[in-house]
Amino acid sequence: MIAWDDFAKVDVRVGRIVEVTAFPEARKPAWKLRIDFGPEVGVRRSSAQITNYRREELVGRLVLAVVNFPPRQIGPFRSEVLTLGTYRDDTVLLVQPATGAQPGDRLG
Repeated sequence: MIAWDDFAKVDVRVGRIVEVTAFPEARKPAWKLRIDFGPEVGVRRSSAQITNYRREELVGRLVLAVVNFPPRQIGPFRSEVLTLGTYRDDTVLLVQPATGAQPGDRLG
């Protein structure tokens, strides 16, 4: 069990994927994402093992991501946020906010 104060430290925001590029250097298949979190957070980069989605399915899509973890070096790429998804076997399914959510909205 964790305390509420611990959970409250995690900053989860709505973002819109604005760019998706190949990440052939990754050990496991992944995309490099640029995600816009609105004016307060800005555009951040993420490496995501979500290759079960086609590039054209991802651009423009709203996602949820943790924006206050320290950046993580993944091969030659610096991932700045953790894009959230659930696992079903070896497949990652993106967590999506409800209709009407906007980039920068905070999970709470």
